[in-house]
Amino acid sequence: MKSVVYLGTLCTAATFSFVPQAKADFAADSHLTLGLRNFYSNKDFKQHNAPKSQVGSWSQGFDLQFKSGYTDGPVQFGLDASGKFAYRLDGGAGVPDTILPFDHSKGESVRDYGRAGATAKVKVSKTELRVGEHRPTLPVAYTDDSRQLVTTYEGATLQSREWENLTLDAGRFWKISSRESTNREEIFLFGDNPAHRSSGLNFAGGRYDFTPALNATYFYGQLEDIYRQHYLGVSYTLDMGGGYSLKNDVRYYHNRGEGQKLAGDLDNRALGFLTALKKGGNTFTLGYQRMYGDDAFPLFSGYAPQPYLVNWSTVSFFKAGERSWQVRYDYDFATMGVPGLNVMTRYLRGTDAERGPNLATDVESERSLVMNYVLQSGPLKGVGLEARNIDVKSRYGADYQENRLLATYTWKIW
Repeated sequence: MKSVVYLGTLCTAATFSFVPQAKADFAADSHLTLGLRNFYSNKDFKQHNAPKSQVGSWSQGFDLQFKSGYTDGPVQFGLDASGKFAYRLDGGAGVPDTILPFDHSKGESVRDYGRAGATAKVKVSKTELRVGEHRPTLPVAYTDDSRQLVTTYEGATLQSREWENLTLDAGRFWKISSRESTNREEIFLFGDNPAHRSSGLNFAGGRYDFTPALNATYFYGQLEDIYRQHYLGVSYTLDMGGGYSLKNDVRYYHNRGEGQKLAGDLDNRALGFLTALKKGGNTFTLGYQRMYGDDAFPLFSGYAPQPYLVNWSTVSFFKAGERSWQVRYDYDFATMGVPGLNVMTRYLRGTDAERGPNLATDVESERSLVMNYVLQSGPLKGVGLEARNIDVKSRYGADYQENRLLATYTWKIW
């Protein structure tokens, strides 16, 4: 697979070496932004055998991102860079909180942590090669922006938009930096032995928009010596008239062990259906998801998310054999003259989750309420505020209520 990616890169450069010269400016088209995130989280455990009654922390994060323009000419060059840093303001004692790295020798979260990365980019026509740090949002690899510092990947990607309505992606990620880590590590599966590391994730796929309302996506992923993955997704939005629209998604994953099968003879298929009815500021959503096979859906180390699973959430509902459904309601207050204010509430329930040989299956549920507001004017214009309440119940696992408060702002330096 490595040779395929490298050969594709060379062929692309050769194919477009005769395209007309495009005007670009490395400096004038560059941007520097500083993202600020103040994050408070408190998780209150309700089950009788909880190792600690409450877990949480309060931290301040910074995400400095530089994105250059491109040099002029038929083959254009650019460079992106970022620096991420977070500082613990309070809390973080006792057990890990999934937000900040945990120092087991001290029994508390670290006081601060950070990391930096850079990405070289080469563009020919509408095809771009990127080597270095990535924040992908692909069916085979997804960044995590749900806590303090984001999950990032190190690798090389190639994206082409040469053909109308078609986007092609290929690449290889050889390292991952999880949301609560300063390190770049080879990828292994969440919950597995860290010694079972893969040398890299190879992938290729694309999306085709048949019409503005209908699109299909296919991706292939190979986590070397761990699994092979196929993803197929189809989305169709029906205009029902009278301001109503109905969006329907079907998503399917097929995962099997490959090569040395370091994580075992992995056997998992995931099928999901999602339908969303929208009218004005109201959106009503129903979702159903089923896990087939003997194993849970494979997630990367650091609990890297996979929102292409229709019922992805705090609980995630990805265990072997699990059947889950959700009902969700969103409202955008812009229709009432209050732009920037949004509310979401949903309930998810999963059954038949396998726990192991000779153990009864689990039943788990999650209820969430999220309110977001972005200030539209005044000296604090652009400041985002979020309040999130999560209530999780499980027959054999953890029962807890979690509250998160976030304040965010992106300062455009230039």
